[in-house]
Amino acid sequence: METLREISRKRKKAHTRLMNLDSKVYRAFLEMESATYADGALSKKYKELIAVGISVVIDCQSCMQWHIEQAAECGAPEKEILEAIEVGMEMGGGPATVSARFGLEVMETIFHKG
Repeated sequence: METLREISRKRKKAHTRLMNLDSKVYRAFLEMESATYADGALSKKYKELIAVGISVVIDCQSCMQWHIEQAAECGAPEKEILEAIEVGMEMGGGPATVSARFGLEVMETIFHKG
C-alpha cells in the first residue's frame, strides 16, 4: 500500500512540476492522452484495459497503477482487470508474470481495500 501511495505522490509531483514549468511537450502528451482515452469505437473502459495489459508487458508500475485505477473508475470489474493483466502476462512471457504481481497488488487495494 505504501508503494502505491509513493508512486501516486511522485506522479502528482512530476505533473505539477511539468505544468509549472509550462512544458509544451508534456501539455501535448496530456492532449494526446485525452484524445486516446476518449470514447470512440472502443469505450474508455476497454482502452484502459488494453493499457493495463501493455503496462504489464513494459513493466511500468506507475502505468499499471494508473490504468487499473482508471479502468475500475470506468466500471471494469475485478475479473476484467485480471484478464487484462493475464493477456499482458501471456504477451510478455515469463518476465511479465513478475510485473503482473504488482498489478495484483493494485487490484487488492482497489477491490479489497487491502
